[in-house]
Amino acid sequence: MKKLIIAVAVMGAFAGSMAHAEDVIPEHSFTGNLSVVSDYRFRGVSQTFRQPAVQGGFDYAHSSGFYVGNWNSNVSGNSFTDGSIEMDLYGGYKFNITPDVTADVGVLYYYYPGAQILGGKKYNTTEVYGSVGYKWFTLKYSNAVSDFFGAPDSNGSDYIELNANFEVMDKTTLGFHVGHQKVKNVDNASYTDYKLSLARDFGFATIGLAVVGTDLNNDGPVLGSNGKTKKTAGTAAVLSISKAF
Repeated sequence: MKKLIIAVAVMGAFAGSMAHAEDVIPEHSFTGNLSVVSDYRFRGVSQTFRQPAVQGGFDYAHSSGFYVGNWNSNVSGNSFTDGSIEMDLYGGYKFNITPDVTADVGVLYYYYPGAQILGGKKYNTTEVYGSVGYKWFTLKYSNAVSDFFGAPDSNGSDYIELNANFEVMDKTTLGFHVGHQKVKNVDNASYTDYKLSLARDFGFATIGLAVVGTDLNNDGPVLGSNGKTKKTAGTAAVLSISKAF
């Protein structure tokens, strides 16, 4: 969900089936996704110290609109001390407000096994979210109901984002994204991120290229274990190869 690259892949995989109005929605459906990306960016900031990531997950959906799922990715110990993997667990409910307007509400838990900040505090975070979609556009709001990735007294931090996806050619999707992250009680931690992406479904996989960045003044430098720093929030190109099944 938070991963636009996966979302584009899933949209491409299902675009054909959605075109058949006579298709009957199954009562139970199971789907999965797998991808390799040149850099895992979450809300514009690299989670892998600008290194590649292998990502994937599974989803269950009921015809009533309820769903649950799991998504996973490797992360860098430079960003998450003693951590190497992110596991997302989520569940929610999707429904139509009108034939052209959809809504989605749910809860998402970010879990980092073994990772902890100095003093034993965890990065694990819980957010509730809600979104409204109209044709090509989706507006989504997320609110942390726990401390935000270990930041003290940051409960209530929120993120608002606008996404748009257009099929510019057959099996080719152009995506736009802009979001703003507000971190409560942490100085100079709030910022805006953006993404421009293009993805094409080749059948065997969806290949995408995105330009991702933020307006963080310090460009998000992170000190690596080798003593070098990388600008983990700077503008960069991200290549992805993904498959929905």
